[in-house]
Order: sequence, then structure tokens, then C-alpha cells
Amino acid sequence: MVTVFDELVGQGPVAAQLQTAVEAAREGAGGMTHAWLFTGPPGSGREAAATAFAAGLQCTAEPAGCGYCAGCHQVLAGTHADLEVVRPQGLSYSVRETRELVLRAAARPSGGRWQIVLFEDADRATEAAANALLKAIEEPPPRTVWLLCAPSPDDLVMTIRSRCRLVTLRTPSAEAVTALLVQRDGIDPDLAQVCAQAAQGDIARARQLAADASARGRRGDVLAVPARITAVGAAVMAAEALVKTAEEEAKAITEDLNESETSAMRQALGESAKGRMPRGTAGAMKELEDRQKSRATRLKRDALDRALLDLASFYRDVLALQFGATIPLVNGDRGRELDQQARRMPPEGTLRRLDSIMECRERLAANVNPLLAVEAMMMELRTG
Repeated sequence: MVTVFDELVGQGPVAAQLQTAVEAAREGAGGMTHAWLFTGPPGSGREAAATAFAAGLQCTAEPAGCGYCAGCHQVLAGTHADLEVVRPQGLSYSVRETRELVLRAAARPSGGRWQIVLFEDADRATEAAANALLKAIEEPPPRTVWLLCAPSPDDLVMTIRSRCRLVTLRTPSAEAVTALLVQRDGIDPDLAQVCAQAAQGDIARARQLAADASARGRRGDVLAVPARITAVGAAVMAAEALVKTAEEEAKAITEDLNESETSAMRQALGESAKGRMPRGTAGAMKELEDRQKSRATRLKRDALDRALLDLASFYRDVLALQFGATIPLVNGDRGRELDQQARRMPPEGTLRRLDSIMECRERLAANVNPLLAVEAMMMELRTG
């Protein structure tokens, strides 16, 4: 019988590990690990694996993680009363938010077997927040389980990761992602294969590319950059276009969210029929506005980083051609452009360009002005 663990694409060992842990928890064999750390590269399915594990723990049927009982269904839908999913919206997760979360996590399960906290992007917790989280993980209530998700164990402080049981996910193969897109999403096989290869194992990214023609168009614009930046002016214009596209993408996502959040907050705080707010509510509205700005900054940075990784994949393919490597090309559908670039420069020039892209990513992570960082990169790509 198919379970929620069978839905984890390309993660056979992880599925077996989690299913075994769920069965042991049911039988009371060896006790229950109350803190888990799910790690893996972007798109590997960290959150999906943590959700499947939560469903297995709250499952009320056989086999554990059946996917059909009320417990499984509510966890998968995000509506289970004893599951709290934390998704940091901004650049960081504060100590105040963490303390409030710890208090909620200490509550007894209202109906399920466990009180579960699924903390996505736990690496965004500030240092003070991590210290507050550490206390909760060191001495958890007997029925509370923490499921932390982060790209790498090193993204969390050592004191936290040493107290967690590690679950390491790998990048799914392009073949596995292609099959997922075809079988579950009904995507044309040829398009699915191109998108799966382009996403380099990132399932969410592959789905976005397959379902959204505008996303494929934006990626195409990025991959056209190497051929366009033949002069200083063209490099500057390419940088401006890249940053502007990231801003527009982030804006499109945040506008509707901001509007609905602001409206809900104003109603909750007692907005009058004439649109006037009660005294003493300005602070709460300002806090919401700050969170929204932080989220917009993060989304813009994420969009830029995706573009840089797409650009890096282009030069990676160029390097593969230059060395005669037999590995599959990420951008095999752009063979002519790759061949032209491979003939135009020596391999060391390609390596320097890859280094400049990685350096730009580091600068953006250090809060360097995006336009300045991307302009500097474009100049290096032109002359490197």
C-alpha cells in the first residue's frame, strides 16, 4: 500500500528512515527523538519529508502514514490542531517570535499523538532566537516534537544540531523529477524533461518552469546574457534589467499578500466603518509594515539568486563542453549558444566567470547594493 513516504521523490533511504522511526514511536521501542533536523539542497524536499514524517506521527490508521485517515489528511492540508508550521517571511526570525513559538509548542496535544512544530528555514533564526530555541530542544515536553529544516547542518549553531537527529536529503535525479511532472502534474514529457534538467533537481523550481511560461521566459532572458554583454553599455543594461526583473517578480508576489494581511490586521484591531483606526494601534501596523518590507527584500534576493544560479549553469555547461565531459548538460536546448561560448574563450576564462557569479552571490548575501553587485559581475563576465 502506498504511504506518504512513497511520495518523497528520489529519497528512498530517507523514506525508509522516517517510516522506521514512526513505527518505533508507535511501539514505544527505544523512545522517541524529540528534535529532528532535515537538511538538503534547495528543492530536495526538506519540508515535504518533514511533513510526511509529521503525518506518520499523527496517523490513526495502518500502515503509519497511510495518507487517507483524518490525521494524515489534516497534516497534509496544514489544518491539524497539533501541528504548527513556521515559515519565516522575512530575512530573519526574531527572538520574540521564537519565545512565543516555544510557549505554544509546550501545550499538550489536543487530539493527536504529538504536538509537532515544523520549522521551515530554521537557519533564519537570529543568534538570540537560536538560543531561545536551544532551551526548548534541550528539555522538550514529553509529547512535543521539533522538526527543523535547513540547507545544511552547518547553517544551525552546533549546540542545536548536536541535539537533533539528522535527516539528509539528496538532490533528486532529473529522471525522477521528469517522471513526477508527467505523472502527477500532467506535463508534456518533452517540456517536463527540459524543465527538470534546468531545475537541477529542484522540484519546486521544475514545477514553476513547467507551469509558468513567464518563468521560462525570464530564465531565457538570463541565459541570453553571455551573448549580449559585448560592450560596457550592454553589461550595464543587462545588470539593470536583471535587478529590475527580480524586483518585479517580488512585487507581483507581495502586493496581493500585503493587501490581504493589512486588511485583516486593520479589521482585527477594530477599524471603524469610516476607515479610522483606534488609538494605540499604530505600533502594530508599523510592525506589520516592517515584516512586509523584510519579506519583499528576501523575495527580491531569492529571485536574483535564482537568476545567478541559472547563469552559472550556462557557464557550467560551457566548461563541460570545453573539457569534453560526458555529463548531461543543464541547458541542452541551447546547444548552439553553448558551442559559441565554448569556442570564444579558454576554460580558465569560463572558470573566472563562474567565480565572479559566485562572488556576486556572496556580496548579495552580505547586503551589498544589488545593482552595484550585479553591475560589477557583468563587467567581469564581459572581460573575464
